[in-house]
Amino acid sequence: MKKKKTGCFAISGCFTIFLFVFVLAAIVMSFNQKELKKLPIDTESIVLSRLDDFKPLVETELRDQDLDQYTALILGMMYQESKGRGGDPMQSSESLGLKRNEINDPQKSIKQGVHHFSTMYKHGKKKGVDLETIIQSYNMGIGYIDFVAKNGGKHSEKLAKQYSKKQVKRNPEVYTCGGNKDNFRYPYCFGDFTYAEKVKEKTKTVEEKMKLASSSSPSS
Repeated sequence: MKKKKTGCFAISGCFTIFLFVFVLAAIVMSFNQKELKKLPIDTESIVLSRLDDFKPLVETELRDQDLDQYTALILGMMYQESKGRGGDPMQSSESLGLKRNEINDPQKSIKQGVHHFSTMYKHGKKKGVDLETIIQSYNMGIGYIDFVAKNGGKHSEKLAKQYSKKQVKRNPEVYTCGGNKDNFRYPYCFGDFTYAEKVKEKTKTVEEKMKLASSSSPSS
């Protein structure tokens, strides 16, 4: 009685294993930066690289609004809004009266997002509020600027909560945090009362990346 060949003594089996390992290695090695950006789990470096792809377009749109100095801020807002993913990275659809993510073109999203920021910025300057209020108004709307202007002119989480609560009271059936009482925003379900602080943190990260890139460039 012949013994059965086992393991890699079976030539066809060895070839199959070798082919599988080779193909797997080829797939792993073929992952470039663009493919990594599509992965569901984003590391900070991947997000910053993705944002960097949009930097020239952001700079162009800001230049048209005479707001060149806010490139890092807009990218920080994009970081907070979407991490630079999807067709509406600035989440600006609703500022046009559209449904969320109805804009499906990053260029249009950025153009509208910068325009929306510019509108908030100009109104905020007219009302004499601080930059944090203007940032928060990107999330809560122009009414937040008027509210803060009547309450000291300086943004705070307390004021953001008060304004959110006021809007929830007007439309309790709309602003429900999805009915989830464990949502950190509940019961302040209109907007995100922590938005300005989150954007400031992400803007700082973007600024550090930009400074590092500038210092390491050949022309520096």
